[in-house]
Amino acid sequence: MPKYYPIMLDVRDRPAIVIGGDRLAAEKATNLLACGARVTAISPAFGDELHALAEQHVLMLQTKSYEPGDLAGAFVVVAVTSEPQLIEAIWREAQQRGQLVNIVDVPAHCNFILPSILRRGQLTIAVSTEGASPSLAKRIRQQLEGIFPSAYDMYMQLATVARTHMRRQGITYDQRDNFFSDYFTSDMLTLLSEGKVAEAIIVTAELLQHHGVAITAETITTDLREAATSHDSYTTA
Repeated sequence: MPKYYPIMLDVRDRPAIVIGGDRLAAEKATNLLACGARVTAISPAFGDELHALAEQHVLMLQTKSYEPGDLAGAFVVVAVTSEPQLIEAIWREAQQRGQLVNIVDVPAHCNFILPSILRRGQLTIAVSTEGASPSLAKRIRQQLEGIFPSAYDMYMQLATVARTHMRRQGITYDQRDNFFSDYFTSDMLTLLSEGKVAEAIIVTAELLQHHGVAITAETITTDLREAATSHDSYTTA
């Protein structure tokens, strides 16, 4: 029986606390920031990586040792420490508050674990060994990078635009599924891998038209630009 229930967590605008000040703590903070969390790091001292993030005004630093009560208001807690008493205190407080907590490399004091992640735009592939071997999970993820090239970013953007227009025009689930079967088996990824984005947009429009959606390549291009602008506005806010 699996030990963990896989889930994608929305942390946008949610408060997150990272306990620790070294490079690994900075890595955990950076990953949370990339997903839109509001991060505070707590440690008696911080390395260059966390100081650099603080100078960019993307997270807050609290130069102090952890004390009970410091986790108040946090949606998610990640701690980087090997001190048994500190581990126990963080775990106890997080449990009392019903918080999500991960103490790195201490699975017995985690109610969630972090997989090795491969991202291609809206495509996210998570590899987990349930904590048995994070290094092996990393190597499997690295192997998948060759199977899922960077072209998947635009591939997913086009798929999102296509699905939006199908839903707007009342295309049924079964019809949408038939479209994505054709989309998946088309030469879309080859075109995108070769940098032929305009041609890929035309193919997407033609596929949509074949499946009963009235749309032009120009409309898809406009939607892609608007989505990119909206994403940029969010990430710089």
